[in-house]
Amino acid sequence: MRLGDRLPDEVVLKYYLYQASVSFGFFSPVFTLFLLYRDLSYTEIALLSSQHAVLTVVGEVPTGYVGDRIGRRNSLVVSNAAMALSIAGFVVASAFAEFMVLYALWSVALVFRSGSGDAWLYEMLRERLDEGRFTTVRGRGGAVNRAVTVVTMLAGGALYAVRPELPFVAATVLFVLGLPVLVSMPKNRQFVDGDGGLTVLEALPVLRDRLLSPPLRSVVAYVAVFFALVSVTNAYVQPVATRVVGLQVSAMGPLYAAFTLVAAGTSYYADRLSAWFGARRAVLLVPPVVAVVLLGSALLPLLVLPAFFLYRGANAGLRPVVNQFINDNAGDVGRATVLSAASMAYALVRLPMLVGVGRVADLRGPLTAVGAVAGLALVLLAAVAFARRLARARAAAE
Repeated sequence: MRLGDRLPDEVVLKYYLYQASVSFGFFSPVFTLFLLYRDLSYTEIALLSSQHAVLTVVGEVPTGYVGDRIGRRNSLVVSNAAMALSIAGFVVASAFAEFMVLYALWSVALVFRSGSGDAWLYEMLRERLDEGRFTTVRGRGGAVNRAVTVVTMLAGGALYAVRPELPFVAATVLFVLGLPVLVSMPKNRQFVDGDGGLTVLEALPVLRDRLLSPPLRSVVAYVAVFFALVSVTNAYVQPVATRVVGLQVSAMGPLYAAFTLVAAGTSYYADRLSAWFGARRAVLLVPPVVAVVLLGSALLPLLVLPAFFLYRGANAGLRPVVNQFINDNAGDVGRATVLSAASMAYALVRLPMLVGVGRVADLRGPLTAVGAVAGLALVLLAAVAFARRLARARAAAE
């Protein structure tokens, strides 16, 4: 697709430059290892993740609402600035309480971005191209992000070997470089005159009518289980790779770069995934397949690395499809609020998994923890699918 023929090259370029600047590649291959190096236990790491999930639940809708008030681009500026401060803090933090503060700032950064980023893109495409291209542009923007991540992961592993704090220094610089790109990005048309947002009283019925009603209700609940599985599993990739598979820490950069190349490919072709299977069928089939493979890897460790490649690629390919579906059904007014509320639902499902699985990892090891969360995800996916079928049967009977 030649976007430059129909959408101003400058807008597309700036979006891709923004995606390049929000890469965690410098430190993601060694993040859990870094926390363990700072003498945190698996339970403490799980508690930090739980804190992040709680703050996401508390903060998603308010920050989505703020995004609908101050503008999506301005929300992204706040997000990048907060993320740069948080990552810089990891250079000097050593105590658990200090990491709690940094995780809180990290959570603020992510919730300001979660709804506003996709809302900005969807409406910019509507204004200048075609919102039906969202999956394509979002997927390829994700591919740009992951291409940068591949390079930074390789560099990050080498930096960690020199000094464990250096990957965080490099990542801070990258996020700071993204700020002028964000400031130069255009505002959505409805915010140009400073009057495009909902009031608080207007936002609540939007959530009720959009997110808590068909078709979004069951889709958001179902994918929330999958995204929780992905998020919780992420914390155990590094200890499984080093302590179960036996890879050296120096191999984490190349391993994560390979993960990211697979994810970049599936993200780039997310529109084809949607076209081949249909959005609903892709959403229905991908989560249980990934959960079954992850559960199998806990029983047969030879499968664990292929399972990690699978879930990384599946997550990258499915997210643009899901976000297209939510955007299509969110409505023009309050779009960032609805998207943030969906992210809040993801965090609500993730939260109870985190602490319990962290305790399993401390007692039985990280690979057992991966199997436990995969088994729980299968049960929850089946429950959501069954509840949706009951709801449809009741609706048909009425």
